[in-house]
Amino acid sequence: MIRIPSHIKQLKPYVAGKTIAEVIKEHKPDRISKLASNENRLGCSPKANEAALSSLSAIMNYPDPACLDLRAKIADKIGVKQENVIAGSGSEGVMQLIIKTFFEPGEHALTASATFIGFVVLVNSQGVGLRQVPMTDDYRFDLDAIADAITLETKIVYLANPNNPTGTYFTKAEFEKFMSRVPDHVLVIMDEAYYEFAAKLEDYPNSVEYGFDNVITLRTFSKAYGLAGYRIGYGVAHPDIIKTLMKVKLPFEPGLPAQHAALGALDDDEFLERTEVMVEKGRNRLYDFLEEHDLKYVKSASNSVMTVFDTEDEAIHFTEEMLKKGVILRRLPAFGLPNCVRVTVGLDEEMEHFEQAFNEVYSKV
Repeated sequence: MIRIPSHIKQLKPYVAGKTIAEVIKEHKPDRISKLASNENRLGCSPKANEAALSSLSAIMNYPDPACLDLRAKIADKIGVKQENVIAGSGSEGVMQLIIKTFFEPGEHALTASATFIGFVVLVNSQGVGLRQVPMTDDYRFDLDAIADAITLETKIVYLANPNNPTGTYFTKAEFEKFMSRVPDHVLVIMDEAYYEFAAKLEDYPNSVEYGFDNVITLRTFSKAYGLAGYRIGYGVAHPDIIKTLMKVKLPFEPGLPAQHAALGALDDDEFLERTEVMVEKGRNRLYDFLEEHDLKYVKSASNSVMTVFDTEDEAIHFTEEMLKKGVILRRLPAFGLPNCVRVTVGLDEEMEHFEQAFNEVYSKV
């Protein structure tokens, strides 16, 4: 029998939100609104799909292993050089690459207690030590406490801004103060998967603009750009960090259609603007509705809103009853928030469906 390493035995598999097909099979609702996975409910830019389809004539060929065209276009878009950019299979793919590349025996990672579960899984899968600092009472990163927890053995600090699943963010002043306390030997991962939804906030820190040598910024095409099914994202960092990662990166990822879809998406600012408007409008609508029904929630800088129930049982019952009505939501026990439920901001008709189902279910909860 093959011996399985203890750190792998202890892992719990990632549990995604229910798929539309699963809900139809189990509950046969009249309609479905998938508000669980923070996908772009507008879909994606037609230019992205056209670009991906145009690549299929060359699908027998390997894609560009260095993603030169895409990296150049990203660099031009965000105001850096191509040598500062690496592409991967979603920002999580770049995250996995970082963890695989930089850790040495005895070193550990540091993050908050209620943040993106993907980072926790990836660190644990490598047998790396992980320390998690509690969030503040208002579900924000406690950057002072995280800075206090850094030791000589800390190799990576993971920060998500805005955070998933809480939707909260830390400010420019908070980020600058934190970075002034971070030693040179610590690499800071700034996960900005929801950057496009927060970028216009006056006090939101765009970490790319600071040019820190020990920060790698992760962004994705899965959220605002609507390319979750293509699995493509990128990292931005000092050229030496990028060169090191390129030594370890699988040579032919992301795939050909994904690279082309991302190139097409970057050409469509109008679609991105429509997405931002939809999210802001839907988020405000959700706030008003939740306030009318006296359900606690957390103000968000992303494309989802986290609701807070008094108990875990209430959150379970609410989520299950909404599922029967065809509204797919994300309960958050895996993130350390068992009494919380995340709601993705959707189209007008999806928000209407949420409200209708909520009115039928919430009084029973």
